[in-house]
Amino acid sequence: MTEDLDTDRHESSLRASAVEFVSARLELLSLEAQEAGKAAARKGALVGLIVGCAMIAWMALVAGMIGWIATAGDGVKWHFVAIAAAIFHLLLAGVAAAVLRRPSAASFPLTKSELLKDREWLLNLKDRPKH
Repeated sequence: MTEDLDTDRHESSLRASAVEFVSARLELLSLEAQEAGKAAARKGALVGLIVGCAMIAWMALVAGMIGWIATAGDGVKWHFVAIAAAIFHLLLAGVAAAVLRRPSAASFPLTKSELLKDREWLLNLKDRPKH
């Protein structure tokens, strides 16, 4: 009878520990996700502003350069200069796409680290003989 009570207490303790363990890991994941979301939102807003300003400035610069080169006295027609500018921009976009395809830093490093430690601990616990 007392063995049944001890077994029930042990199982209840294990369940409570498992719930606490999972809860702690979920809380860590939630905190890291919130931090990553805030950082991404800030960077996204800044990138949008930078891209908008840069596009307007670049369009004005390209239009001015096309007109300037076309009237420089070499007799180059403006549409050839515009085609050359378009080809240059396509090449530049290709380089940017290649840079963008490079792998980035890992996400959620603390959570991954903790889960790997937990996995090792569980594997060691499973391999340990029961007494």
